Amino acid sequence: MYASHFGLKREPFSIAPDPRYLFMSERHREALAHLLYGVNGGGGFVLLTGEIGAGKTTVCRAFLEQVPRRCNVAYIFNPKLTVSELLRSVCEEFGVPWAHPGGGEPTIKDLIDPLNEYLLRTHAVGQNNLLIIDEAQNLSSDVLEQLRLLTNLETNERKLLQIILIGQPELRDMLARPELEQLAQRVIARFHLDALCEDETAHYIHHRLTVAGRPQGGLFDRAALKAIHRLTRGVPRRINLLCDRALLGAYAGGRLRVDRATALRAADEVFGTAAADRPGHRGAVWWRRLWRSGRAGLAVAGMVSLAGLAVIGWWATHRQPAASTMSRTLVLPPASPAARVAAAPAQAAPAQLATGADVLAVAWAAEDEAWRMLAARWNWTVPDAGAAPCTQAARAGLQCFRGTGGVTMARRLGRPGLMRLRTPGGGAAFVLLSGLDAHGLEAVIDTTAGARRVPMGVLAPLWPGDFSTLWRTPPAYPGKLPPGHAGEAVVWLADRLAAVDGGAAAQPGQRLDAALQARVQAFQQTQGLKADGVVGPTTLMLLNRASGINEPPLDLRGS
Repeated sequence: MYASHFGLKREPFSIAPDPRYLFMSERHREALAHLLYGVNGGGGFVLLTGEIGAGKTTVCRAFLEQVPRRCNVAYIFNPKLTVSELLRSVCEEFGVPWAHPGGGEPTIKDLIDPLNEYLLRTHAVGQNNLLIIDEAQNLSSDVLEQLRLLTNLETNERKLLQIILIGQPELRDMLARPELEQLAQRVIARFHLDALCEDETAHYIHHRLTVAGRPQGGLFDRAALKAIHRLTRGVPRRINLLCDRALLGAYAGGRLRVDRATALRAADEVFGTAAADRPGHRGAVWWRRLWRSGRAGLAVAGMVSLAGLAVIGWWATHRQPAASTMSRTLVLPPASPAARVAAAPAQAAPAQLATGADVLAVAWAAEDEAWRMLAARWNWTVPDAGAAPCTQAARAGLQCFRGTGGVTMARRLGRPGLMRLRTPGGGAAFVLLSGLDAHGLEAVIDTTAGARRVPMGVLAPLWPGDFSTLWRTPPAYPGKLPPGHAGEAVVWLADRLAAVDGGAAAQPGQRLDAALQARVQAFQQTQGLKADGVVGPTTLMLLNRASGINEPPLDLRGS
């Protein structure tokens, strides 16, 4: 309804689970890495907990995209079942036939015997079996104990059934009960998915606006973003609800941005209680404005559409995976990496590295060698092979940047860079990050053996998040631009900002005065940076990218 008013191609904050809007924060990626580690760790239980709306289903869907080869997956999304009902559901998901000889009700043995036979038979042909139970906080103690007994079947190396329990925080309390101590001791990996921090909330909102057709951001001012984080506690689903209503409020008032007052009024409407610092506010004001502006009919239609999307979202979240992504077609025939590459067409993606050892085997041992490979991306050959590349970068109008922040930092800067990896002996090795998929679940890295694809779950245990790259500096760049500074670099700054925000170009004798600093702050806000007006390397790199400076991009295919 309001999309065209704000220059959007579609509404950005629908609660329907649209994969185009998938946002994986550092916490989500950590949770994904724990799931992957648990599944590759030989069996037992893996525990993922989080508040309602924190993104547990997002992580689960991302995990299923990387489920190991030759893995049979059973997914239970309604665990309010008896022991017998749960076993029947597991058999049905795995396609295990069972029968009850004689009269009367089926017994537990009727279900467990064929299930155990299935686990042994699939293990014998090299297949693994994974059971995922969502909303696991609804499981009874009897059912949890039966699940523990299912994991008793094992070989010398691993258990034949791996179980992932996904649930709300009370699931952790359940497993702390004395009667469930044996099950708790079998949990080999656990992760609690916290809500987004304030910076991540701003990045989440910017990400959804970008997908919806507004890459420059600017729809929510800084005070509104702070209020949204506080009012939603950083929970993605609550952020969607509040931001959608806030944009509706701004639309109703004929405004092009959401300010703090609008966000507070939206919270009154969405969450049913007045915001703490807006006592006595009455949400009916919006409807009076809508009625006077002749938009009430559109508003009602929009609310009906949102209700329909909520129903569709619930159905897609709770049913679709069991019929498609999580089906037994996940069982794949074995194939070696070499065979897969040989069978691929000439334009196929690079071969995939499957383990951390594979990555380290093709990484550079010397950091300077990796920097030289990165320099080649900038069409720059390091002239002095005996000196460190970063000490020579200024000759080419470049500067080295070293930071931390993992995938979030790399995606934000949007350029290839060095990843410093930890080796088993406590040393370091280096690869070049040259691409990321749409969800940040798989990377493309340049190595001594050429380009390779690597699941982030494989990289996560090796990579502490260090990211180093090159960037093109402004002319006569003195190393920093303090307030009041004048010179070529400030003229360049004003002209680059003009290319982005449409404001005034540089004036004769241009200085970094209060007006220019305010434009810097506005630009930082749109890029999800701290809007402090400090013109540092991160701000300048993003300004380079936004204004069209020629720099090699990070390949973000599918984003």
